[in-house]
Amino acid sequence: MRKRGAAALMAILLGGCSQEARDLGPGLPQTAPHGNADPRIDAYQGNFYQIAQGGRYFAWYGCSPCHSEQAKGGARLSDGQWVQGGGFADVYRSIATGHGGAFGQRVPVEQLWQITAYVRDLPLHYPEKRRRLLLDQKGEPQGSAWSGPQ
Repeated sequence: MRKRGAAALMAILLGGCSQEARDLGPGLPQTAPHGNADPRIDAYQGNFYQIAQGGRYFAWYGCSPCHSEQAKGGARLSDGQWVQGGGFADVYRSIATGHGGAFGQRVPVEQLWQITAYVRDLPLHYPEKRRRLLLDQKGEPQGSAWSGPQ
């Protein structure tokens, strides 16, 4: 009798697990954005965590020296003057194909999404925010000191 009761209890518990399934949101992107209206964009562009991660990767991959506040012309990203278009997919494509496509070949897709969100957020960074971000990243690997995915 006890075996039947234990088996019935186990069946109830296991059957109830499917009701506990939780949707944790979209999975990691495996592809580039499908145009500037891709529904996945909001999960990155409107998310402070994703933007902050993009800022870390921007520094880690050595983008900062050439694309700083003092950069000239199209290399200066903080002015919002986008040479190849300012939509999310436009900026993503520019990053992925820049430097002969090197970043698109060596940077994981999700990190490219995060870097794109950060770059598009740069025109909104006021001087105090830029200083705070630099202080937050002080001591983290940057450029040639980065030993992550190459």
